[in-house]
Amino acid sequence: MYERMHLLSEEDFNKLHQATLEIYKDVGVAFHEPEALEIFKGAGARIDGNVVFIGEDLVDKALESAPSEFVIEGRNPDKSVTIGGDNLVLAPGYGSPFMITKDGEQREAVMDDYDNFCKLVQTSKYVDMNGCLMVEPSDRPAETAHLDQVFSNLVLCDKPCLGSSVSRQAAIDSIELAGIAWGGKDKIKDRPVLMGIISSLSPLQYSAEMAGALIEYARYGQANMVALLMQAGATGPVTLPGLLAVQNAEVLAGIILAQLVNPGSAVVYGTTSTITEMRTGALAIGAPELAMIQNATMQMAQFYGLPSRGSGGLTDAHFPDMQAGIESTFALSQTILSGANFILHACGILGSYIAMSYEKFLADEELCGMLRRFLKPLDVSDDRIDLPTIKEVGVGGEYLTHERTFEHCRSEFYLPAILSRTDYESWANAGKKTLKESATALLEQRLAQYAKPDIDSDIEQMLSEYVTKRKNE
Repeated sequence: MYERMHLLSEEDFNKLHQATLEIYKDVGVAFHEPEALEIFKGAGARIDGNVVFIGEDLVDKALESAPSEFVIEGRNPDKSVTIGGDNLVLAPGYGSPFMITKDGEQREAVMDDYDNFCKLVQTSKYVDMNGCLMVEPSDRPAETAHLDQVFSNLVLCDKPCLGSSVSRQAAIDSIELAGIAWGGKDKIKDRPVLMGIISSLSPLQYSAEMAGALIEYARYGQANMVALLMQAGATGPVTLPGLLAVQNAEVLAGIILAQLVNPGSAVVYGTTSTITEMRTGALAIGAPELAMIQNATMQMAQFYGLPSRGSGGLTDAHFPDMQAGIESTFALSQTILSGANFILHACGILGSYIAMSYEKFLADEELCGMLRRFLKPLDVSDDRIDLPTIKEVGVGGEYLTHERTFEHCRSEFYLPAILSRTDYESWANAGKKTLKESATALLEQRLAQYAKPDIDSDIEQMLSEYVTKRKNE
């Protein structure tokens, strides 16, 4: 296990856990989905209207059955990922209705933007998993947009992907489409190829849409990432320990439901909670407190033996400028160093989730590459210390032209794609390009070089026919 910072002690874990049990006993969690209430009732939980009061026995049983790590398969099996343990999986931004252009203008996102992000994920060396709802396409009806998004996920990219969770029907459609892509729905039963992003409704509620989607994914053995965006001082307690207690109650309630539906189904314990900017009442995702909440949440997941989800390159800035760089670097690096297994919003987010940016995606991707290099073990061995070469070069010699330098120069160091490492004169003679300009040039190159991954033409046709049929319905 890499050395990582720890804000909570063993006593803190126990206090937060006991506070959660008391919340379950005296306050409860509301589920606005009748089937969820029936499932809890069948497991012996006390129900009062839409509120479920969860006993300690259900908590213990769920934690016992939930796996500590699991594999999500890609359409290309070589790109499958493991979530849990010491593994780190990165995924792009999620849920933004707008795009920020290279000139700083805000416009509505469209389906072409969604498809371009699928292509950037496919060509990325550092992003492991495709998203869903990376942007909300304004040129698609809201009730059927998820069909186009999941279709693009499966056809334009062969990495593992998220399924849609905007409704129970969207989860069903995602499972049906994945079943077609894998050659039959029976072939993905209890074999995760999708992960639903399930968000509770703070404080202490689950909407019918989210609870229904969670049930469908769990029932078919697909993964559920259970998290929330609680605002300290608005939708959650103003103190961070109070927020952590309420957050824990919400997340565990979803995980318990998933285990009641299908014991052993894959789950992830997560958060994207942060603070309220008290001068304006706005969401503040560039705040240092977000990193503190992330750290404590990753530790709580480890305390329970569950895979963890954190948030990535987050900023309140509306343009990929210095503020965006500071906030995104702090948020992403602290979350990774806190031990997150899965990171959503690793690349592209601007304006407190309101927008995505191609240039910001590529800048964040560069940061992801640097952090992956930082986490790579040094591998201290006799061969890598290489005393023979040190003795050969001796005092006052040089290593630049040594054969060992030629042997390792392309693999030992991180080579940036858009960060400048030239001297001033070379930079000036090349046009004094800013990071934004370098990112724009790389975007054009990446999209031009994109090659659609192989997919059986009959399968693609069946996927297309399913989307058309469902839209007509």
